[in-house]
Amino acid sequence: MRVFEGKNVPIKAWIDYVDIEDQALQQLVNLSSMPFIYKHVAAMPDVHWGMGATIGSVIATEKAIIPAAVGVDIGCGMMAVKTPLNANDLPDNLFDIRSKIEAAVPHGRTNQGGDGDRGAWHNIHPLGELSFLLMKEEYESIIEKYPLLKPKKNPAHHLGTLGTGNHFIEICLDQNQDVWVMLHSGSRGIGNKIGVFFISKAKEEMQKYYIDKHISDIDLSYLVEHTEIFDDYIKAVNWAQKFAFENRVIMMSNIIGILSESFPDKIFEYHTFETAINCHHNYVEKERHFGKNVWLTRKGAVRARKDDLGIIPGSMGAKSFIVRGKGNLESFHSCSHGAGRSMGRNEAKKRFTLEDHIKATEGVECRKDQDVIDETPMAYKDIDNVMKSQEDLVDIIYTLKQVVCIKG
Repeated sequence: MRVFEGKNVPIKAWIDYVDIEDQALQQLVNLSSMPFIYKHVAAMPDVHWGMGATIGSVIATEKAIIPAAVGVDIGCGMMAVKTPLNANDLPDNLFDIRSKIEAAVPHGRTNQGGDGDRGAWHNIHPLGELSFLLMKEEYESIIEKYPLLKPKKNPAHHLGTLGTGNHFIEICLDQNQDVWVMLHSGSRGIGNKIGVFFISKAKEEMQKYYIDKHISDIDLSYLVEHTEIFDDYIKAVNWAQKFAFENRVIMMSNIIGILSESFPDKIFEYHTFETAINCHHNYVEKERHFGKNVWLTRKGAVRARKDDLGIIPGSMGAKSFIVRGKGNLESFHSCSHGAGRSMGRNEAKKRFTLEDHIKATEGVECRKDQDVIDETPMAYKDIDNVMKSQEDLVDIIYTLKQVVCIKG
C-alpha cells in the first residue's frame, strides 16, 4: 500500500505493481478535500479515471453521499456458478454453445434502446415478470414522486439482459479444469436513469446553497443525510441494487438452462444459486468501520470482509479470480473489481488493430470484429500485477480462464 497526501484526509492506494494516471490521482485528491470523508480514501489496484470519482475507489462518508461516486450503473457486479461440467465435456468447437447463450440472453443495444432493441426482451421473460412483481410497489412509489424516472418501457423488459460496454458472459475453466459460468451486468436502463437524475439533483442542491463554488469538482456534488432528497435517493438506489442482483440471477438461470439442455447426461442443480457468488461492485450501503457507522461507496470495488467470496475478472483474453476476503481494515474491507482500464476506449481503438485483438483472444470463442476493439485485452491493466498488488486484501481460491466470451 502507498500513502499519498490528500487535502483533508490521506489517500491509501494498493498500487505497488501497477500505474496510476495523473488524472485519476487528481480525482482522488479532489475527493479527499470533501469535508465529510471519513478516515481516508482507499484506491484499489484497478484504479483509473472515472466520471465523478475514480473507478476503483472506496469512499467512506459521514452524513452525506456523492451520487456521481456511486455512478449510473448502480448495482453493477458479477455472478459466478461452478457447474458439474469438466473441460473434457466441452466440444472442440464452442460456437454452438456461444450462439445458444446469445439467443437466450438479450445483449447489446439497437434503436437507441427503443422499439425492437435487441438488448431487451420484446415480451417480458416469465422470471423477470415474477421478480419485478415483487419489486413493483416500491418502484411505483418512486416514479410517482419522480415521474421523470419512468422509462418508455417497463423496466422488467431488461430483467435478464446483459447490456453493452464491458458487460459480459463467460464460460471458464478453473485450475482443476472444472467449468464455471461467470457474468457481469447491472441495473440496466432504469439504474442509469436513477443515477443520472440524482446526480443532477445533487448539483442543484449545491447551487441552491451556493456550495458549487467551493468544491473542486462539480461532479462531487453531494446529498446531505436526513434531507428528503437524500432519503429518496437511498430508496431509489437500494431498489436499483435489488434490480441488478435479480437481473444477474435470471441471466444465470437461462444460461444454466442452455447448458442443461446441451449436456443432458449431467445434473445441474438449480439450488446452487443459493451458494452462487453474486456481488455488487458499484453501490453504496451503511457499514461499520473503525468503530463508526458510515456510508460506504464502492465505485468499482468488491466487498472483501474476512471470508467474503468475491469475483475479480480480467479482460476478455485474461485470467479471472474467485477470491476470499481477508477483512483488511485499511481498505474498508474491499478489493478490486477487475483489472481496470489502462487507457480510454477511443485510445484503444486508435492504438490496436483487429489483428492485434484476434491474437490476444486466441483460443477464446468470442467476437473478433472492429466494434469490440475498445474491449481488447491490451486496453486493460495486467491482471497478475493487479492481484499481486492486493495480496493483503484477498486470497485466490480459483483461477479461471475463459473459453467463451459474450460481449454486449
